[in-house]
Amino acid sequence: MSDDSLDRAADALLSLAAERPWRAIALRDVAEKAGVPFAELYGLANGKTALLAHAAARFDQAALATAATASDDVHDRLFDAVMARVEAMAAHREALIAMARDGAALALAPHLPRTARAILEAAGVDATPPRLVAMTAVWARTLQVWRDDTGALNRTMAEIDKRLKQMRDRLHLVRAGF
Repeated sequence: MSDDSLDRAADALLSLAAERPWRAIALRDVAEKAGVPFAELYGLANGKTALLAHAAARFDQAALATAATASDDVHDRLFDAVMARVEAMAAHREALIAMARDGAALALAPHLPRTARAILEAAGVDATPPRLVAMTAVWARTLQVWRDDTGALNRTMAEIDKRLKQMRDRLHLVRAGF
């Protein structure tokens, strides 16, 4: 199976998640919607969680792409990386929100630290354990606000700014700052 087929399957999963409850989606449904033979799909992604991990990795690429952002301010680089990740999810917002509300949050939770690491690394910040824990908390809170924010994402951006400043201050207190 090519990366293209895996991408199509991840997109199909997200499309189905916007249409029906997470628990009502079978991998066979995903394969059919993506136009990928079921046996091939199962060989590389033997469940919805594996496809979700692939989709999350694609979204993380948007944050990593900001590594070229030229700024001396760590806060600005972190903010840009977080916003790039949020914007990458925008096309699948309805599906991601439906999944979170339908009990798929447990399937999404393991991806939080991976995304936090991508954001830190994109901003040129070493992902030490205290920073990774702090960025994971910032990312989790960002998702909560994003889920309920409509329109221009003003609340989400304000929350990101606030939480990044809190993270900086708290990491400084434990001498793990940047």
